Amino acid sequence: MKPTSYSTLTALRRAVRRLARAHRLPADVRGRLMLSVTDLATAELRAGPIALSASRAKEPDDTGFLVVTLQAPQSTTHLATHDLPLPAPTTSGHTVTWHIPVPEAGPPRPQDPLHPRPENSAGRLQAESHDSDGELRATLALADSLAGEHRLLKHELAETNAGVLALYVQLEEQDERLRQAHGQVLRELEDALRPPPPRIAGLEVAVHYAPADPGAPTGGDLYDWFALPDGTLHITVVDAVGHGVGSTRSALNVAHAVRTLALEGHPLQSIAARTHDILMPLDPKLMATVLLARIDPATGELQLANGSHPPALLVRSDGSAQYLEVPGRGIGFPFPGSDSVLSARLHAGDLLLLYTDGLTESRKDAYEGEIRLVRAAQNHAHLPLAGIPAAIAADMHQIVLHADDTLALALRLTRTTGPRT
Repeated sequence: MKPTSYSTLTALRRAVRRLARAHRLPADVRGRLMLSVTDLATAELRAGPIALSASRAKEPDDTGFLVVTLQAPQSTTHLATHDLPLPAPTTSGHTVTWHIPVPEAGPPRPQDPLHPRPENSAGRLQAESHDSDGELRATLALADSLAGEHRLLKHELAETNAGVLALYVQLEEQDERLRQAHGQVLRELEDALRPPPPRIAGLEVAVHYAPADPGAPTGGDLYDWFALPDGTLHITVVDAVGHGVGSTRSALNVAHAVRTLALEGHPLQSIAARTHDILMPLDPKLMATVLLARIDPATGELQLANGSHPPALLVRSDGSAQYLEVPGRGIGFPFPGSDSVLSARLHAGDLLLLYTDGLTESRKDAYEGEIRLVRAAQNHAHLPLAGIPAAIAADMHQIVLHADDTLALALRLTRTTGPRT
């Protein structure tokens, strides 16, 4: 069909509607074509007439389609074809072409839709009204279909989200159970490494330990105590650098080496240096502080050796307190060993506190922590010994700026019998 020119939008829309009706285009396709032609022609008709042509064609597979071409020869710009309701695959300057599949239910009506026979106004209005109703019904049907699909998708999405949330909660619960089980196993292993307080006449001993991370209760703070052949009590407090299982292994190696050397009868002052010599070839990266104590429960005689560890705190029965300082360097440090051995005497009712730096450095100020520790120990010295280490730790950790493994070990003489004979 030859191109036909139109000077008004109304005439052009009527031609498009007749063309769609003649080729039996579905109502929704007809509506999209109408809107696309209207969008393109509304601005271009100001420049001059719009030409419209149409023809039938077939694909190689005998699929029929309608070729509709719109031309705006007097347009000063290229036709804007983006976002058209019916996409136009072919554009060239002032020409837009649609390739529209057509139904196979018979050939088009014989009348040329672009050059129709005259018809009265009533018939034309009736036909246009019928076409408009069809396009509107198709639009409403499509909208209803999309709304139904949207509701279905929302329902399916809600079910999916609920399922994902339930799965997430289930996985979180399983993960929490695994963490608790893991922590319980580690606590049992840790407890197995920490000997229970010894039962020694005239001497009370109690201990408190808290890991930096309750979910991973292993750490490098460890203690050991045992009676020597002469009846004195040996106590080892170790703080290996690091956290977790690796630091526990390091602390355990130090404690075992110290126990072996002590039972072999080595002097207290030499044990830290000898422990360094034994362990460094096996673990060159090991670093640990160590505090060694010997207490004669019969006489109250106390000996202390130190390797870079916080000093022991002695609180007398009258409430006075002093730190028992001993210079020295720890395992893995340069020039390891205790420079000397400090000797003191405990009396009945005196409290001796051995601890690791996690007790005094929770606020990142060791000096301030030592002052608070004296006050806390004095405040709780009157309690039964079993509850003193935990009570002191609770006071010291009311504010924690630096979490670390914490060990507090308390001893108190209940009586003395005088020097050994």
